[in-house]
Amino acid sequence: MKISWFSLLLVLFVFSSTSWEALADNHDEFIQCLSHSNQTSSFYTPNNSSYSSILQFSIQNLRFNTTKTPKPLVIVTPVSEFEVQRVILCAKKTGMHIRARGAGHDYEGLSYVSEVPFVIVDLINLRTINVNLNDKTAWVEAGSTIGELYYRIAEKSKTLGFPAGVCPTVDVPEKVIVFTLDKTLKQNATKLVHKWQYVAPRLQEDLFIRILVSRLNSSDQDGDNKQTIVASFNSIFLGGVDRLLPIMQENFPELELRREDCIEMSWIQSTLYFAGFPRGESIDVLLSRIQLSTRYFKAKSDYVNQPISEKGLERIWNLFFEDEAKASQVILSPYGGRMDEISPSAIPFPHRAGNLYKIQHLVYWDEEGEKVAERHINWIRRLYSYMTPFVSKFPRAAYINYRDLDIGVNNIKGYTSYMQAKVWGIKYFKINFDRLIHVKTKVDPSNFFRNEQSIPSLTKW
Repeated sequence: MKISWFSLLLVLFVFSSTSWEALADNHDEFIQCLSHSNQTSSFYTPNNSSYSSILQFSIQNLRFNTTKTPKPLVIVTPVSEFEVQRVILCAKKTGMHIRARGAGHDYEGLSYVSEVPFVIVDLINLRTINVNLNDKTAWVEAGSTIGELYYRIAEKSKTLGFPAGVCPTVDVPEKVIVFTLDKTLKQNATKLVHKWQYVAPRLQEDLFIRILVSRLNSSDQDGDNKQTIVASFNSIFLGGVDRLLPIMQENFPELELRREDCIEMSWIQSTLYFAGFPRGESIDVLLSRIQLSTRYFKAKSDYVNQPISEKGLERIWNLFFEDEAKASQVILSPYGGRMDEISPSAIPFPHRAGNLYKIQHLVYWDEEGEKVAERHINWIRRLYSYMTPFVSKFPRAAYINYRDLDIGVNNIKGYTSYMQAKVWGIKYFKINFDRLIHVKTKVDPSNFFRNEQSIPSLTKW
């Protein structure tokens, strides 16, 4: 997959150092610079009637959509690569800090929030996708969403798919099988999750089974409300049901998968299934950028190298019965397969052989207020702390697309040392972190492109 990441091409421009205190006074000069550079793109300031709607359109996490959230001085929506270059040049010339926003999915809001005065470069207009069936590649502009990419591939082929987050395009059958089996504690959820740890990473490559664990409120025979844990085994198989059932019987008979549990659909329809859309939903929904629902949330991540015991799982479940965990979830995604075959140093992403699965920890809430947020964030931090003996060590690894500022940050207003950046950097990138610093220092020596967890440019170590 070849991705047109404009920012990677533009880091060669050198940023003249300017005091942070002066940045807020420079936005008029920035706007004048844009006006004089034959820009056809639009820009919005807080005085513009469309400013708030443009800013909020791509915000995924309500934690960063409050009255106290720092707002950009200007939002620019370029319509071409050339205009992106002009925005960068004007920002450099006037000393403005920039944040580039695609679809706004950064878990910590770093694409649209900064503690220093800043400009958002919103790439929403840069969404061209060209699919080449002959060499099974696509050129994807940086403002595109995964849904748009899925849709454009499906327009061209029924037997090509794109596994989000993995570069090679893969062949898929015209029909796939999906299923979701929900198991509560009474239905041996703990034993099944324990067994899954041994089975899922070693299954053949065309079968994927993940688990979503959450709290469930139910009623017993007397009508009394009860709380339990439900583990949802969520799967896709690149083949037919007659092949799937024998595989499951051989490898995971305890799950008791039946033919009637299996649903046949096209690969593109399976992307809607995994996203939670109802059956029969048109694939046109993949082209929509409107947020169906937004909530407050906090996320963290882990990697597991050794199976967690049943007793360990039971102790973890106990945390889900606390008040703040009402809308919490952990998602267990198996590794193995192709992930084990790629060298940890092949690309910046290092999490390869040796990982059984990845965990995404999530907690949601709907009430406003700092105290409410603090309670829920403290809960997920307790969960994260409790998980320490069960997960990877030296370093405790993390997944960068589940951004978590708790694990360490740069000094956004000043110099960041190697040792400070290494605290979070090796958790995301492990052995590749030093190489990434060398590259960043060469192409962006003034560290113009930066945020709280960007690779720093270092003149000294």
